[in-house]
Amino acid sequence: MDARRARSHAHLSNELDAYAHWFTAPDPTSGGHYLTLTLFADCGNAARVARDQTAEFLRGVGAGEMVDDARLIVSELVGNVVNHVVPECSLTRPGGSRRVDVHFKVWPKWLFIGVADEDSSPPLLPLGDTFWPGLMEELSEAVLPDSGRGLLIVQRLAAAVWWTPEDRGGKTVWCRLDLDAETRGLPS
Repeated sequence: MDARRARSHAHLSNELDAYAHWFTAPDPTSGGHYLTLTLFADCGNAARVARDQTAEFLRGVGAGEMVDDARLIVSELVGNVVNHVVPECSLTRPGGSRRVDVHFKVWPKWLFIGVADEDSSPPLLPLGDTFWPGLMEELSEAVLPDSGRGLLIVQRLAAAVWWTPEDRGGKTVWCRLDLDAETRGLPS
């Protein structure tokens, strides 16, 4: 029982450490890597551009092993903005396009990804697995809903998923991927 409690405390310590690093704005000389992309949802290729830039950024900072998962996460989150977001009246401009900001922060052993939009409505984050994992192989895809799987996919790939409201309206959906092998296998 003591070993399980020690693992639980270590996991909680790692989660709090990750939260502290997400929340702070470190000195750029600390070895972190940052990127913010601004895209427009009304352009037909926003998700593709976001996926391509995700891969370029991660390969450039030496996190190439995270490219496939990060590309899928970014694609799902940007796709949600393109397909579902209705901007706040205070944030829209006549003739303007819906803005999507994609944030990346690799520091020090985590990859944080945030996708910001102009809609203050909270995302509908799934509460957990819809099916027992042992049944997933036996069930056909026809049983799964036609839409609403994007955030479930993000939750399965990321160590943590959450959202924050923006001060002037809108929101950012965040996720965290663990970069080191020690914390990668732990449940969130």
